[in-house]
Formats: sequence, C-alpha cells, structure tokens
Amino acid sequence: MKPNTDRLHTLLLALTCGISALAQNPSPEVPDSLTTDLQEVVVTERRTLGKLRGTSLNTEVISASDLKRAACCNLGESFTTNPSVDVSYSDAATGARQIKLLGLSGSYVQMLTENIPNFRGAAGPFGLGYIAGPWMQSIQVSKGASSVKNGYESITGQINVEMKKPQLDPSLSANLYADHLGKVEGNFDGNIHLGDKWSTAILLHGENSFKSHDENDDGFADAPRIRQFAGMNRWAYLGRNYVFQAAVKYLDEHRKSGQIAHGQHYSDPYIINIDTRRVEAFTKNAYIFDRDNDGNVAMIASMSFHDQNSDYGRKLYDVIQREAYVSAMFERKWNDLHALSAGLSMVYDNYRQHLRAVNDLSAPVNDIDSHEMTYGGYGQYTLNIDNRLIAMGGVRLDHSSLYGMMFTPRLHVRYNIMDPLSVQLSAGRGYHSPHPLAEYHYLLASSRRLVIEKDLKQESAWNFGTGVTSSLRLWGKSLGLSAEYYYTRFANQLLLNLDADPHAAIIGNLGGRSYSHTFQVEASYNILSDLNLTAAYRLTDVKANYGDGMRHKPLTSRNKGLITLGYTPDMGLWQLDITCAINGSGRNPDPYRTADGALSWSERYHPYAQLNAQLTRNFRHWSIYIGGENLTGYRQKHPIISASDPWGPDFDATMVHTPIHGAMIYAGLRYNFTKYL
Repeated sequence: MKPNTDRLHTLLLALTCGISALAQNPSPEVPDSLTTDLQEVVVTERRTLGKLRGTSLNTEVISASDLKRAACCNLGESFTTNPSVDVSYSDAATGARQIKLLGLSGSYVQMLTENIPNFRGAAGPFGLGYIAGPWMQSIQVSKGASSVKNGYESITGQINVEMKKPQLDPSLSANLYADHLGKVEGNFDGNIHLGDKWSTAILLHGENSFKSHDENDDGFADAPRIRQFAGMNRWAYLGRNYVFQAAVKYLDEHRKSGQIAHGQHYSDPYIINIDTRRVEAFTKNAYIFDRDNDGNVAMIASMSFHDQNSDYGRKLYDVIQREAYVSAMFERKWNDLHALSAGLSMVYDNYRQHLRAVNDLSAPVNDIDSHEMTYGGYGQYTLNIDNRLIAMGGVRLDHSSLYGMMFTPRLHVRYNIMDPLSVQLSAGRGYHSPHPLAEYHYLLASSRRLVIEKDLKQESAWNFGTGVTSSLRLWGKSLGLSAEYYYTRFANQLLLNLDADPHAAIIGNLGGRSYSHTFQVEASYNILSDLNLTAAYRLTDVKANYGDGMRHKPLTSRNKGLITLGYTPDMGLWQLDITCAINGSGRNPDPYRTADGALSWSERYHPYAQLNAQLTRNFRHWSIYIGGENLTGYRQKHPIISASDPWGPDFDATMVHTPIHGAMIYAGLRYNFTKYL
C-alpha cells in the first residue's frame, strides 16, 4: 500500500474517532499533596472524552472500569483503547516495551506512581510490566509540560498511576488469567480497616509463561518466557489534621528468550537471560492546618533499589541502581480564587554498571559508575475565576551535581467559554539526564557495535500545546469532540542513530535540529444508551538531524486511526468491547546491500490493522471474560535479521516496527467482594 493510500485510510477514520473514560475523585479526606493535582471532577455522562475540565492541564483519565475493557495484565497493556499513548516492542527478543507520547519515546514521559517519580533509568525498558493491571485504580495521562510539582523531567507529558488504596471500603479481589500461548497469571488484593483511622492492604501478583513459540520458524522465540512475582503492603492513617500513607513493594522477575529447539539441535544456542530484583518504598505525611481552604504542609519520601543481571548471548550488562526522592511542600487556597503551592525537593541517582559489549568471553568487563544529586525548589500559582478561567503558572530552579543549574518555567491556561466548550493552552520546558546504557541496553540483542559518544549533554526541550474540547446534542445523544496540537523542540537531545552505519548503534548528542509535531482529533458518540462509539485520528511528524540533514525518526508511524465500540446491554450484565487500530507506514533505518545485491531490509514498512475484542459476563460479585488480541493476525514476518546466524555480523533483533506474534486468545475470571460499613 502506498503512503498516500495509507493517509486516506487514516483520514477516513478521523470522521468517527475518539476516546472516552470516567474520572474518579480522590478521597476527600486526603489533601492534594498526598493524592493528585486533579480536582473538582464531576462526571455525569460519558461525553467529554475523559478530559478533565476542573484543571488547567490537558488530562485524560483511564478509570478502573475502562481498564476492564481489555485483559490489561499490566501497565503496558492498559492503553489499548487510548489514541494518545502508543506502546510498542523495542526489540524482538527481550519483550522490552517503550511508551510513546506525542510521537516521542518514554524517556521524555515522566512516569509517576501516586505522584511520585518512578521507573527511571534502568527500570525504563521493562517498567511497564512492573505494575499489574488489577492493582490499578486509575491512570491519568497529562500531555505537554505538566506541573512543576513533580520535578523537571516532564517534556511530552506525565503518566500517573493510582493504585488501590487501603482506606477504601474493605474488599477482597481476585483476577485469574490464561491465554492459549501458555501464560497464566493470578492477582489478589484485599484491605481491612483497623479502627476508624488505620487501614492496610496487601496486593499480590504472579505470572508464568510455560511455553515458547516460534510462529515464523526462524528459530527464535517470538516472545520471552517471563516468570514474575510481586507483592505490595500498604498502610494509611487518616486523622482529622494528620494524614499518613506508606507502602513497600518487592518484585522478582526472570526473562528468558533466544533460540529454541524447533526441529533442530543448536550446539551453541543464542540465549538471553534477564534477572531483575526490585524494591520500592514510600511514605507520605501531611498536616492539614486549614481544611476549608485545603491548607496543608506535606513531606513525601521514596526509595528504590533495582538489581538487574542481563546476558545477551555472550554479551553482559549488569546494573544496580539506587534512587532516593524527597519532597516537602506547602499548599493553600484563598477564597477559591487564588491557590499557591511551593516546595523543595531532592533526587539522588546512583548507577553501578558492568558491561561486556562483544560476544567474546575473554573480553574485559568494563565498570561504568555514575551518580547525580539534584536539589531544587518550585513555586506554583493558580488563578480560578468561577471555573471559567483557570490559569496555572509555575517555575522551578534546580541544581544538578553533573549538569549545573536548570530553570524550568511552565504555564497552563484553560478557558471554559461555555459549559460544553473549552480551550486550553500550555507552554513549558523540561530536562532529562541521559543514561544511555540503562535506557538502551536492549540494543545488545544484535551484532551492532554499541558506540556511545563522550561528554553527553543533558537533554532539554520546549513544549507548546493548544486544544479545544466540546460536546453537543445530536439526535438526542451526546457527541463529544476535541482537537489538539503539540510542538516539541529540542535544544539538546540524546540521539540514537541507526542510519550512519547499519552495523552500529551510535548514541550521541544532537548535531542540529530536532522537533515533533502532533495533531489529533477525537470524537465520541452514544449511538444508543448502551452503545458507545469512540474514534480518533493522529498525525505525527517527528524529525531530527541524523548527520545528513533532517529526516523522519525511524520506526515511527506518521498516521494512526483508532475506533472503539462499547456495548453493555441488559443493565450491564453483558459487556462487549471492540477496538480497531490502523497504524500508518514509516521508514526503517537505512538498509545495506547484501552480497547478492538485495537490500538487507525494506526501506519502509507498510500500514497494518489490529483488532482486539473482549466479551464479559458480569454477576454480582464476579465476572468471566474471554477475548482476543491482534485478531487480524498481522505480524512482522522477519523481525530478526540473520536469525540463522546470531553470532555473525548481520544479526539484529532490534528492527521491530509491527507486531511480532499473531492472534492471541485469552480467558479470565474476576472476583470482588466489598463490605460497606
């Protein structure tokens, strides 16, 4: 299919596209410092595409009910019905996934768990699999440079995950899942109240892949076998003037991939093993001195310990990352017109890395250590005139032990012209400290030489955005509409260059311009009271100077269309959800000529469609569901280059642009019992 036909297909989808979600209010007993920045959310009808009107940020909410529209085994699988966020595989061997927002990779998206920065550095490539889907209460996706409260790292946006809280009504939940590829998963959580103020919760997750599959007969497993266990214990104290929360989480994961026995014997198989042990802990404390005006002072502290050992054939990458975060803040409103937030923060990162980047066991192992201490402070002012004009401006000033001073200004304005029509503007700056090995170690799953230039600069970029959201009555039903545009311009960028040398992966500083344009339109319409159609179209233009002029970013689709259909007849006893995504074409890194004169791979990849569907039968306390992913069966025929010779110079498992496995069928059971006090 030619590119112009591709655009025609995706433009046709734009006529009926959108996204809808339900927002959930945080507990009124918990101050803003301990929950989120999302306030004054009242949802009466699925008509505003899940976009929040009570905040100046451009924020979409994926609620717990939305998460149940698909299997959502983990965070990485929770954006199936969201047109703004893309999740794709980084390679065809390890199962590493990267998130994309506004056309740019996940290192420019600040990941938060309950407004605490998380999954940074070494946790990035596999972090989307570290949070089980049934553990999540909601996900907030904020586009553009977000609030300065949570630091300087947000460039294209923030994704904040709210976990199930111990202070909610006592409950017991379970989710069992299995698919025809041999994966089995179990999730269990429960909470109890210990008196009027104390509560605690335990969340457990376990999964195991019992089989390896090779649908394209290239000798390599299409997906890694993953064995993971995770457990979390949470505590909460909700007093009249003092609020306390704390949690500790442990994760143990083993990934195994590579060549598998498939009718032949490998005397020296290429095997990938990745073992990860991760510990996270946090505590939140707040004293409420003026409940009527949300006046409080709070302190948040968190730490994480990430220990990962990776073998890529005979290559080796081991990393221990220690991270600490402390934030103290003050918040108060004045007459519902003015609000002020101010605070101080400290972030500490320590990396101990061991690398052997060649397939030679006699080669030395290099020790690469680094640490960074960043202190900073911020001030943020919000003007709210009758919820009609909401303006939020903030500045941060931080000092990094490696990169010096950072000045981060950000501004967000929302004007609700009338009840169904609002306009939003945003502008701001963000930074990202480069950690090339921790963030790109999946590149070791190839024979490419890994070249990391010296004197890497800190990444920095400006982001500007505007959007409009509206709804109207059409044939007695609600039609939600929105359109938005974002522009990101880099001053400094860590650029991965796969074009200069097809046998090398070069990571270095940007040597020219780099930018991203993203335009998206959405629509949502209630065809019937129990039938909702949503759809979207997005155009992405991402270019950078790769040394020979401005070129489109490789392995990035310029066009995407999405249609979702939700049908809930019989008062919600049945629920049918169907999602169809059409991903446009894009360019591959520059190929080379083989000995017979043929190209090593095609210069472009073709557009493709994916169809997901799930049918759920709900009962009083439990439900059963069955579904399928990638039901169109489209997959990349040869995701691994030179798979027959993994020790040779042409082997490359990182050229992934489309799905790497075919249709997958799954089934599961959910149970929930809630005791209302």
